[in-house]
Amino acid sequence: MFKSIMILCGLMATSVQADELNSGDTAWILTATALVLFMTLPGLALFYGGLVRSKNVLSVLMQCFAIACLISVCWVVYGYSLAFKGDGLFIGDLSAMFLNGVGRDSLSGTLPETVFITFQMTFAIITPALVVGAFAERMKFGAMCAFSVAWFTFVYLPACHMVWGGGYLGSLGVIDFAGGLVVHATCGVGALVAAVYLGQRNGFMKSPMPPHNRTMVMIGASMLWVGWFGFNAGSAVAADGSAGMAMLVTHISASVGALTWMAIEWIKSGKATMIGIATGMVAGLATITPASGTVGPAGALLIGLMAGIICFYATQAVKSYFKIDDSLDVFPVHGVGGILGIIMLAIVGNPEGFLGSGASGISEDGVIAQLLIQLQGVFIICAYTAVVTYVILKVVNVFTEIRVTGEQEDIGLDMSEHNEQGYSL
Repeated sequence: MFKSIMILCGLMATSVQADELNSGDTAWILTATALVLFMTLPGLALFYGGLVRSKNVLSVLMQCFAIACLISVCWVVYGYSLAFKGDGLFIGDLSAMFLNGVGRDSLSGTLPETVFITFQMTFAIITPALVVGAFAERMKFGAMCAFSVAWFTFVYLPACHMVWGGGYLGSLGVIDFAGGLVVHATCGVGALVAAVYLGQRNGFMKSPMPPHNRTMVMIGASMLWVGWFGFNAGSAVAADGSAGMAMLVTHISASVGALTWMAIEWIKSGKATMIGIATGMVAGLATITPASGTVGPAGALLIGLMAGIICFYATQAVKSYFKIDDSLDVFPVHGVGGILGIIMLAIVGNPEGFLGSGASGISEDGVIAQLLIQLQGVFIICAYTAVVTYVILKVVNVFTEIRVTGEQEDIGLDMSEHNEQGYSL
């Protein structure tokens, strides 16, 4: 009897402890939240802005800024609730609409719920912002706003709930530590569909369309690299060893991905370029993202190497072979990278293997079993994203023209859509 009482008291103490606010965890996630928002504003905005032609730089900056504002409001009104509340298989419920029931003392694990809400909001912001790179220089601003809100609502939120919010894929055992499926696969596939739907830019594959400001690209890429520590290490949702390992493997993969891309480019053309090394870095980061909670340093070296090679040739294939004008290579870098990371974590995340890190979560039935689970996740998310993105584009096009006219495209979106210029002569 006495022993039973002691066990019961121990369980109660553990339960109370699990619901206590931890100041260390809170401080880290507050920091990580700022870092992830920093990835979009100004990191991604500058990265994308430098990659387009000078007549479109302001339009890209404006799109990233507007998306951050729009998605923030949508997240508060209904997004957080649909993503993380309720027990639906594919989508949550509206019980926390307008953040109903969330107060100063509300907790999510060891964090104030407000901190968790804001942290997840920054993920919701950057995902549709990444899609901008596929239709840069040719989508109307109003159509972009409508598309981004609809895409966030009908693509990102179901994907987030299915993987992270207690939905179908999470219950299936799919592992996606920081967003290989939820962020990179969705934005990559969505970008590919948007690029195909809108068609090529005027002069694509006929006249050069070089980045107008490589210095801006380098600055934006560097901000993305720094912010990604919050993206991946913050996904541990604690200041612990898992966060530390995630930060380490993130940096390793980014470095190897950058060097690999640079080396391939150097061998093929005899020159190493700033655009190449920056793109390889992003590929390394996107690929390690889903695996950053399950692999160790050796696994990160392999993942970075594969990211640099596979994403490089995927970029060449999309543009040169398939003639798809994914303006800023969203699908071959983020889509292919995220999917590659989702698959590789089942192999190099095995705690029994040389490349493993002793991480939990890999199926007890072994590598093949986990790999099959991961592949199910890839198929479901990619197929769903492709179909829904196409439907959204068709519906938006019913209410407003999506693509600017040929004349507006020649003038540039800065003047035709915003009546401003990025640079004053």
